[in-house]
Amino acid sequence: MSKKAQNIFLLFGLAVLAIMLSQLDFEESWHGICHAGYWFVAVVVLWAFLYIFNASAWYIIIRSDGSPETRRLSFSHIYRLTVSGFALNYATPGGLMGGEPYRIMSISPVIGTEKASSSVILYAMTHMFSHFWFWTISIILFLVTQTITTELSILLALCTGFCILGLWFFMAGYRKGLANRVLGIARHIPVLKKWARPFVESHKEQLDTIDSQISALHAQNPKTFVTAVMLELICRIVSSLEIYFILLVLMPEVSFIQCILVLAFTSLFANLLFFIPLQLGGREGGFMMSITAFGISSSNAIFVALLVRIRELIWTAIGLLLIKVGGSGVR
Repeated sequence: MSKKAQNIFLLFGLAVLAIMLSQLDFEESWHGICHAGYWFVAVVVLWAFLYIFNASAWYIIIRSDGSPETRRLSFSHIYRLTVSGFALNYATPGGLMGGEPYRIMSISPVIGTEKASSSVILYAMTHMFSHFWFWTISIILFLVTQTITTELSILLALCTGFCILGLWFFMAGYRKGLANRVLGIARHIPVLKKWARPFVESHKEQLDTIDSQISALHAQNPKTFVTAVMLELICRIVSSLEIYFILLVLMPEVSFIQCILVLAFTSLFANLLFFIPLQLGGREGGFMMSITAFGISSSNAIFVALLVRIRELIWTAIGLLLIKVGGSGVR
């Protein structure tokens, strides 16, 4: 990637991060960090390990074809791009509008634009696919461990229908490709159709190649596909430790299963509001509703949401700095 493009991504991310920081109450934030103590340090460090799962999933997708050029990319470079990509996604309205183009542009000089695009799209698909599996498993876990009321039954039925629809959509995308499918939908959206139609027409051959590469991984490399999905799913489950660590400060009797269910509902609610930078407000609202549903006080919910928000800002800042740090990542 050129230095100019790097600087554009960095400056944009820093500008949005500065806006997000201005929304924080620094006195309240500092009090929360002090109250959490070493558990907050554990939360921040935890994400250094969680990003290993994310980077590993993308890494095996990139190397799945066994070509010499893909083997030139080091894992440390993919890890750095993973952290930076997620930082840009956190700071960008629309989520995938920042991190994915950055990742494509970063590895294209090594493996080519089409292969870089297909690996990034496929990883993004796998990342979201694992979310739907996580939500589906959490619904089953909720049914097994919690008391179900009529209202909850209706809500769970709606969530189940949403998850089944999502799983079907991504399975179809794995078999037939997703690039043309998504852009085909964009061609009918009023705001996007003016851009999408000429883009599809002028890049038809490249989009077909990307889709063929996506479907090839699913058909020819099922082991790689399953491994990538499992790594992402394990990452979702292990990330529940973040909520567990924070709630241990307030209520030592909290269970890990409760934390999984809190994360599942909160992430579902926040992803429905994907168009908000840093999911500002959506994540906090999700924490408030999910945590209080287990009889935990709203003040504790606010405490959890605050520390998670601070952790996100810290790792967003780290990711943005990594845009300018590190070599080419080529062996």
